[in-house]
Amino acid sequence: MATEQRTIAATGNGIVAEAYRQIEPDVICAYPITPQTTIVEEFAKFVAAGKVTTEFVTVESEHSSMSACIGSSSAGARTFTATSSQGLALMYEELFVASGLRLPIVMVNANRALSAPINIHGDHSDVMGARDTGWVILFAESAQEAYDQTIIAPRIAEANLLPVMPTLDGFITTHAIARAQVVDDAVVKDFVGTWKPEHALLDREPIMVGGFANLGNTYMKIKAAQRVAADGALASIKTIADEWAAITGRPYDHVEGYGLEDADLVIVILGSAAGNARTVARDLRASGRKVGIVKLRTYRPFPTAELAAALSRAKAVAIMDRSDSFGSFAGPLALDTMAALYAHDLHPQIRRYIYGLGGADVKLEYFRHVYDDLEASLSGAADPGLTYLGID
Repeated sequence: MATEQRTIAATGNGIVAEAYRQIEPDVICAYPITPQTTIVEEFAKFVAAGKVTTEFVTVESEHSSMSACIGSSSAGARTFTATSSQGLALMYEELFVASGLRLPIVMVNANRALSAPINIHGDHSDVMGARDTGWVILFAESAQEAYDQTIIAPRIAEANLLPVMPTLDGFITTHAIARAQVVDDAVVKDFVGTWKPEHALLDREPIMVGGFANLGNTYMKIKAAQRVAADGALASIKTIADEWAAITGRPYDHVEGYGLEDADLVIVILGSAAGNARTVARDLRASGRKVGIVKLRTYRPFPTAELAAALSRAKAVAIMDRSDSFGSFAGPLALDTMAALYAHDLHPQIRRYIYGLGGADVKLEYFRHVYDDLEASLSGAADPGLTYLGID
């Protein structure tokens, strides 16, 4: 039976900051950047008011922020930060250091476009640039999911010795006022527990961190172990999320489907626009059309088997990317999805779309158009190739 919860109304960032407060990490190293700023701004207020004992370290850049996190986590502290867009890009080399050193850092990313041209609105270009850095990456559709994912994140990180990046879409989720169900502080504290690493720089026994691996195949052995950890994290994420679901009554699956029991035409999507797709699918199903959607919550490690199972009866699949992978056959989600289908010998008609870049409108009519495209594909219509939706 789910524990008693209270309803709060706040921005998505405010709700994430509340989760940070309830977890009360040992250290937060942070630098502001739109649209993430209010996460660390709100948390700084908690620090100033004495509501947490967290050491809040202000730094001169996002690169410094992740560098400080690496030092803090190496010393054995439960360490958090948050960032967005150019900030995440500025951290790039440090993202590999954090994962390569197997440090359980948690960093919420407010998904935002990358310059140029300058744009501060939400898309997935920044986080997709980090998809191969060795971090666990989670996508929230709503502020409620962002709250839940933030709380399960330290457990995932510490169970697998991998950094974790929960994400929510810039402005659409970060700045919109939303309702969320939150549990008592004591419940969160009990769920996340305390963190005592097996090895830390401050322990009496000396250890080497970030050693030189330039001889033979030492580097490859370390990366192979990192791959094993990343692959193994998929089951761990589900186990920890199920534990949180037992407390809250909110189930968490890597892949969430709607209408898949009989859907011939299916959209695959990440993040906040899943609600738009679901609204259109609900309307079309009411008129008798067999349509559905698949939303991924876990993106890294990629839930290949779960996604293939969800799409196993689909006749036509549209994959919606809110970022592009320039010069490749498709956007990043489409590339991963097609690989999953191929690996499981599934061959539906595929259509590839880019939408909502730089916060461009994501209209319901776009999803109706996509379902029409899928239906036409079953009648032999030629594949138009990678399509940018919503360009006048």
